[in-house]
Amino acid sequence: MTEFGAPLTVQEMPDPEAGGGEVVVEVLAACVPPYAVEVFSGRRNYPLETPVVPGPGGIGRVVRVGPDATRLRVGDLVWCDCTVRSRDDALTPDITLQGWSSRGDGGARLARHLHDGAFAELMRLPTENVHLLPAAAADNPARWSSLGVYAIPYGGLLAGELQAGETLLVSGATGNLGSAAVAVGLAMGAGRVITPGRNRAALDLLADRFGARVRPVELTGDEGTDRAAISAAADGPIDLVLDLLPPAAPSSAARAAAMTVRERGRVVLMGGVGMLGGADLALPYPWIMRNSVTVRGQWMYPRPANVGMIRLIASRALDLDPERVRTFPLDAINDAVDYAAAHGGPFDRTVLTPSAE
Repeated sequence: MTEFGAPLTVQEMPDPEAGGGEVVVEVLAACVPPYAVEVFSGRRNYPLETPVVPGPGGIGRVVRVGPDATRLRVGDLVWCDCTVRSRDDALTPDITLQGWSSRGDGGARLARHLHDGAFAELMRLPTENVHLLPAAAADNPARWSSLGVYAIPYGGLLAGELQAGETLLVSGATGNLGSAAVAVGLAMGAGRVITPGRNRAALDLLADRFGARVRPVELTGDEGTDRAAISAAADGPIDLVLDLLPPAAPSSAARAAAMTVRERGRVVLMGGVGMLGGADLALPYPWIMRNSVTVRGQWMYPRPANVGMIRLIASRALDLDPERVRTFPLDAINDAVDYAAAHGGPFDRTVLTPSAE
């Protein structure tokens, strides 16, 4: 990526070298997010410094390791997590999403060191961001690359302390990340999942795939009406609300969903409401206080979530077989970005294969 608003170009670059605490991986498959076109156009105003090789993580094989690696070996099949944390502050580390975004001045400094992402044949990343995959993942790295999609809502569900048998509401359930949250919530043992949305076809798809544990609610846009419909569909208390609505969504939709949570319930915010301007969420102070509601934000996921996500997939508690996967070679990156933008519904995956096996 040479500048915002310009097509991506395929160029030859020097091979990255692994220093202390680093690994170089041959990238086999990397998901292209449906909103990538918004990042590359500049609409999302992500703090990428160009020129940059973008791409938020992927599946690869280790080709070089630093001198301090004790478990990883050349040839290992691995998941490459893009969420990089600084090592010099254990309490509040700076964070960058390698090849994608960053937070604050410290995150920007970190991004300058680990600048390039997964849309390349080779990628350098911290040793702690590389996670071993089961041998079965080698049969279909492209399908396994959707691990990065599922890990995001998994982080939100861990933050919300979802318990087996609880009722979960996923705000934004008909989107790419929201539908992944439905699948992960059920894999973690949610008793039922409420799925509000405006897209009837997507709501029906969720109900058809997961059965009676999913309770679809078609939204009208009227906050009071939608809140009542959500509560009726739950047929009991809603324990946890996970918000994954995109930046273009109105804050009223997020608020209507959040305010259905029970007394002493939890609300986790992971979406993009307000990122492009517009009204703030504005949850009522008296409602939060008098109902002892916990509201927290969660950006991405803690490092152990990668291992948890791999286990869920390997055990088939989370089944990747129904995914609709379309792959593109590296030199078709712009076609991949356009395709991803047009196919961003539930369980649609666009995958770049820089070094296809």
